[in-house]
Amino acid sequence: MDLQDQLKNLFPDHKPEPAVSSPKKDIILWMQEAPLLCKYEKRKGKPITLIEGYKGADRDFKTLTKHLKSRFSTGGTYKKDVILIQGDFRDKIIQLLQELGFTTKRVGG
Repeated sequence: MDLQDQLKNLFPDHKPEPAVSSPKKDIILWMQEAPLLCKYEKRKGKPITLIEGYKGADRDFKTLTKHLKSRFSTGGTYKKDVILIQGDFRDKIIQLLQELGFTTKRVGG
């Protein structure tokens, strides 16, 4: 007997409301023709992933950075037209950016 059956036994007159799915936020970003470069570096002994080559507005940088940080549950920032994500997430970031419609290029090993 699962939870739904137990609830029906306890409250036989109750009619459940239909499940309302929350609307998924779509990211709207300025697309470009030049590929985004994904690099891996170590700074102060800690790995970071750099995304360079994006030529959007500051608002788009914030949106893209926030989306990447929340998707991978990590810290990060953007400075001087470069997005910094803590950790080595190159493959996952490249796959995510390609799903969003960007062309990407992996730089380095």
